[in-house]
Amino acid sequence: MKRLTKLMSVLAAGALFMGALTGCGGSKSADDTIKIGGLLEMTGGSASFGISSKNAIDLALKKVNEKGVLGGKKLALVVADNKSEASEATNGMQKLISQDKVVAVIGPNLSSAAIAAGTINNASKVASITPMGTNPDVTVDPKTQKTREYSFRTCFIDPFQGTVMANYAVKELNVKKAAILVDNTSDYAKGLSQFFKENFVKLGGAVVAEEAYLQKDTDFKATLTKIKATTPDFIYIPGYYQEVGLIVKQAREMGINVIMAGGDGWDSAKLPEIAGKKALNNTMFSSLYSPDDTSDLNKAFVAEYKKAYNTNPDVFAALAYDSALLVVKAIEDAKSAEPAKIAAAMAKISGFKGVSGEVTFNEQHNPIKSAVIIEHKDGVQTFKAKVNP
Repeated sequence: MKRLTKLMSVLAAGALFMGALTGCGGSKSADDTIKIGGLLEMTGGSASFGISSKNAIDLALKKVNEKGVLGGKKLALVVADNKSEASEATNGMQKLISQDKVVAVIGPNLSSAAIAAGTINNASKVASITPMGTNPDVTVDPKTQKTREYSFRTCFIDPFQGTVMANYAVKELNVKKAAILVDNTSDYAKGLSQFFKENFVKLGGAVVAEEAYLQKDTDFKATLTKIKATTPDFIYIPGYYQEVGLIVKQAREMGINVIMAGGDGWDSAKLPEIAGKKALNNTMFSSLYSPDDTSDLNKAFVAEYKKAYNTNPDVFAALAYDSALLVVKAIEDAKSAEPAKIAAAMAKISGFKGVSGEVTFNEQHNPIKSAVIIEHKDGVQTFKAKVNP
């Protein structure tokens, strides 16, 4: 009996020892991987935004992982699909932080979703950076006017984008009368519309019609009939490509041939498929990026992206690529994978050179960047002009 008891004690001690070794091994493996969240539009109405973003983030992390960070640690992307909806973005942010234990989050791209999800990551003290959420409220609480400590963006904000197109319409296109057709379900669209109108009127233009639609609408003929009756020489449509494509298509079918313009929500390879290549002639949009940019960084990125995915990167790919590298820089500057330290380091980033331009965060966690005007010629995006802040 004593021998049996002694044997069992030895076996138990051995089991504990092996368990400790296994635990150390598991812990070491976990410690060697740093998880970054991707809260992206993988399905739903804006799926092309999320797919482009994920493609670019994968490229960025693959490149970084050749050497690793913090002494050779690898970065792993954990994706949560926000389904192009604000409510799903909130759920996805909660999952990434609470369950997946990510140290920072890239996304969402949509302003409404970024604002909704921001309440979660700010409460949890985990930094999020939106590649394309341009509404000012993403990083600044509209009630208190205080900067959201853990929210950042890689893009410019709506006031600049709306102002750019208003200035361009009046000063370069000699537009006198404009109509506005806005997606009433989108904070992004309403923000651009507001700032376009304010600056267009300030410059002496007249807004002759303001109409609205809802996301997922498909028949715009009644609304376009009202707009046509006001005889504008320019129609501003600051929406997303799904509805914009149908609006442009139906407008051209109705004989509305004036210039139509919008914001970066137009930037999708799907737009010519929806609108038709010919219908897109005499249309343009403001954006943060053009693959025609001749910087060495951008030329290398375009070549790399094209080799991997057999297409040119769009603005969502470029801004997501820069977002990923900004997270990496914050980790390296912080010399830590602790979320709060990463956020603090990100706020101090200055002079970061990315494929979409240089980034220095201001006090509102917004970068100061130039904009580009891109026009369509037979369905092909063509660089038109660059506008500095």
